[in-house]
Amino acid sequence: MPKSYWIVTASPANFQIAKDKKFDVLGLRAQHKRKVQRIENGDQLLLYITHLRVFSLTATVDKPFFEDNSPIYGKEGDSTLPYRIGIKPDLILEPSQYLDACHIAPRMDYIKRWVPEMWFMAFEGSLHLISKSDFFMISEEIRKAAKTPIGHPMKPLSGSIKSNCALHHNLG
Repeated sequence: MPKSYWIVTASPANFQIAKDKKFDVLGLRAQHKRKVQRIENGDQLLLYITHLRVFSLTATVDKPFFEDNSPIYGKEGDSTLPYRIGIKPDLILEPSQYLDACHIAPRMDYIKRWVPEMWFMAFEGSLHLISKSDFFMISEEIRKAAKTPIGHPMKPLSGSIKSNCALHHNLG
């Protein structure tokens, strides 16, 4: 079976927990059990940090679905993220290098189902199956961002929740 490509979302707090654990395991919401069970070794994923609206890493799945109710992660919505997958990070960006999703999401095929001004609604929930072309477009942008010197002034997101995206300001 060909590999699948995913976007996993995490709150800033749960992203930090995953980072502290060296991104060995990601937690996913209970309501996504059927999708999580489809994840296989070798699948590739992108990690999107909610509230910041940034992409922060690419990874390869090295341990498919398992259930673990130990309290590793904070609650997201009404879920304690009991479904877990093991990953091996391929490329991890520093906060000053994070890829602002506002600039790339509108180019994704996956986003076309949403009103352009509300693109970020496409990333509600913690797991999204995306196309190979969307994955490779974003992963290439992450590769480019990784080559940007840390602290570069053109990368304004340094861990704050404020976004420089014009669409966000228009909605505010």
